[in-house]
Amino acid sequence: MKHSTKVKECPKCGEKELGKGKRSGYGVMFPDNKMNFVGSVVEYIICTECGFIIESYVKI
Repeated sequence: MKHSTKVKECPKCGEKELGKGKRSGYGVMFPDNKMNFVGSVVEYIICTECGFIIESYVKI
């Protein structure tokens, strides 16, 4: 399943160019109620002008 956002511009500064980012290092998401220790990467939709994080989601 591919993620797509309905947001077309930054709500903070109005910039229309949005980009994707992901957290590096230990910024992975782990299930709270599972014994499985394999995590998933957290991805972000960000404003390329001011850096405001518009959305974040777990890549599956």
